[in-house]
Amino acid sequence: MAPTNRYGSAMAAPTLYDLLKFLHITGIIMLMGNITATAIWKFFADRTGDARVVGFAQKLVTYTDWMLTFWGVVLTIGGGYGAAWAGRYDLVGDRWLLWSQGLFLIAGLIWLGLLVPIQIRQARAARAFAGGADIPDSYRRDSRRWIVWGLVATLPLIAVTWLMVAKPP
Repeated sequence: MAPTNRYGSAMAAPTLYDLLKFLHITGIIMLMGNITATAIWKFFADRTGDARVVGFAQKLVTYTDWMLTFWGVVLTIGGGYGAAWAGRYDLVGDRWLLWSQGLFLIAGLIWLGLLVPIQIRQARAARAFAGGADIPDSYRRDSRRWIVWGLVATLPLIAVTWLMVAKPP
């Protein structure tokens, strides 16, 4: 006898598609959650002007990017393409999927081409001043660029999330 829900309706067993979609959504949560939360606490840490706080926050940007953003991207891509395959979606013919892939690529290029180099420069600078030395102007300029380009890179991801939910024709 098949299991039923509390309304007495039969419940389907999870499929490969369901598992892959779950991984995809988990990746999106990790990615979007981290880029949003990191931007907020780094912005406020930088505003303190306290070299120890700023240095620690910069170290956490690196840690959370490797633990959450990187693995969120891996799960988003792997789960997304896997779910598309299992669900027999047309990656090019379904316009919402084509747009989603393009926008995700744009966000990734901004992240890899601009944000990662800025973060590397900031991490190096932060190691030098984290003990309490003066925060150099170059670090502050990079912080402003990181916030601006981070917001720019987030916009296509927001659009992709809407496309995933709405699936417009």
